[in-house]
Amino acid sequence: MQEAGYWLAFSYVRGIGAVRFRKLLSFFGDLSRAWQAGSAELLAAGLSEKNVAEIIEKRKTLDPLGLPEQLEAKGIAFLTWQDDAYPRYLKEIAQPPPVLFYKGSITPADDLAVAIVGTRKVTTYGKQITRDTAEYLTHNGVTVVSGLARGVDGLAHHAALEAGGRTIAVLGSGVDVIYPPEHRRLAEQIQEHGAIVSDYAPGTKPDGINFPPRNRIISGLSRATIVIEAGEKSGALITAKFAVEQDREVFAVPGSVLSPMSRGTNDLIGEGAMPMTNPKSVLEALRIEEGSKAPKAQEQALSDMERTVLRILGQDSLHIDEICVRMDMSVEKLTVTLTMMELKGLVVREQGMTYRQNGRWM
Repeated sequence: MQEAGYWLAFSYVRGIGAVRFRKLLSFFGDLSRAWQAGSAELLAAGLSEKNVAEIIEKRKTLDPLGLPEQLEAKGIAFLTWQDDAYPRYLKEIAQPPPVLFYKGSITPADDLAVAIVGTRKVTTYGKQITRDTAEYLTHNGVTVVSGLARGVDGLAHHAALEAGGRTIAVLGSGVDVIYPPEHRRLAEQIQEHGAIVSDYAPGTKPDGINFPPRNRIISGLSRATIVIEAGEKSGALITAKFAVEQDREVFAVPGSVLSPMSRGTNDLIGEGAMPMTNPKSVLEALRIEEGSKAPKAQEQALSDMERTVLRILGQDSLHIDEICVRMDMSVEKLTVTLTMMELKGLVVREQGMTYRQNGRWM
C-alpha cells in the first residue's frame, strides 16, 4: 500500500502521464525512490524541467502515504497497472492510465463491454436507437460504457440501468466532480450498478481539453464502439478514432444524408466502420452468442406503439400509408417507429414502403 501511495502522488502531478510513469519506473525501479529523488536525477530519468518543477511543488502539499486513506474516506477507489483487477482490455492499449480512479465497482464481468457514444444533440431517431441498443446489449450480459454527457451518453447509461444491467461512465474530470451537474443522480445510480471512472485525480474540474483524451479510455474499456449519431466535428468521432487505433471494432448507425446528426456516422461507414442496422450484428462480430433470454427480453421491451403496429400487420404486408390510417398517426412519427422496429428485427421493409412482420411476434 505504501508504494501505491506514490503512484497516487505522481498521478496528481500535472504532465506526468503514462509515458513519464514508464520513464520513472525504468530509471528508479519504483516510484517511492522517484518521489524522493533530486532534480538532477529526475532530469536524468528523462523528465523536462517543467515536469521536475511540478513534482517539487506537489511535494510541498502531498503526503503519499496518507493519500490512500484520504481517498477511501471519500469513497474513491483506485487501480494501478500492477493490480490484477485493472481492466483487462484497457491494459492492452498503447498508453493505459497508470492510475484509474473509480467510485462503484469494476468486476470481471466488465471485460465484456461495448461503448455507446454519440452527439449531445440527439434526434428522436437517435434516442430510440440508443435505448434499444443499450437494452439489447444489457440483456445479453454486456456492460455499456459511455461518457455521462448529455444526449446519447446519458440515454445509454439510463437504458442499461433500466434493463437491469451494468454500465460504466468515463469522466473528463475527477470522479468526485460530476459533469454535467444534472447527471448527478444518474451518476449515483451508475455507482450502484457499475462504476464512475477517470484517470484525472480527484478534485479535477471539467475542462474542454480533458474530454478528447478521456475518450481513449471509453474505447479502451470496450470490445467495440458504437456511434449512434454524430455531427462532422462530434467528440464521438474521436472515440471511434481511438477504437480503430486500439484495434477494436467500430460500428456506426446509418442515417439520412439530409440529417446533420448523421453526417459523422455516414462518413465513418464510408471509411470502413461496420453499419449497425441491428444490434445483434455487434454480438456476431465479437463472436458472442446471443443469450437464451434475449428474445424474451426483446419482446418484453416492446413499446405500446410497436405492439399496435405488429397487431395491425398480423400476417399481412401493408403500405406505410395504410398503417398510418389505421393508427391515426403522421407518416413522420410512424417512420421513426418502423425504422426502429427494423433495427430490432421486428419488421421487414419490402418494396414501395410496404412492411411485414419478421416472423410471428403477435
